[in-house]
Amino acid sequence: MITFNADEVFEMAEQIERNGAGFYRKAAGLAPGKPAASLLLDLAKAEDDHQQTFAHMRSQLSANERAETAFDPQGEGALYLHAMVQGRIFNFKAVPADKLTGGESLQDILRIAIELEKDSILFYYTLRKMVPEEAGKARIHDIIDQEVGHIATLSKRMAQP
Repeated sequence: MITFNADEVFEMAEQIERNGAGFYRKAAGLAPGKPAASLLLDLAKAEDDHQQTFAHMRSQLSANERAETAFDPQGEGALYLHAMVQGRIFNFKAVPADKLTGGESLQDILRIAIELEKDSILFYYTLRKMVPEEAGKARIHDIIDQEVGHIATLSKRMAQP
């Protein structure tokens, strides 16, 4: 079984947040109207802020939480992680924003964003199983809490007329 330490998971979280910010910026360019674009740009900024939060959390990890979990002289683990992030969440080879025609309502865009956030949470729950307790498993809960907050923000906005 492949396992990851907290450092590797935070590295993935940072990339997911960068990808999310890219999604929101692209959606803002296609948004129907200035208020919708402004909201989506605010969400992109929130993703940027979360990426910085995760970078800070990563910088605070102990040596044990950064420890290698397997011998990997060829760096295949890093390649695997990169493939997981690029192929699983906000995949730029099949960017959800590319499916937007510009004819979608703000509600449609928010619905897509909520689904992407749900995918992120599922991704982190799955990764949490791969992180041993001694390698910082508890810190993964912090990431999940941040993503749940994203859904709450999006859901509140969807409920507004």
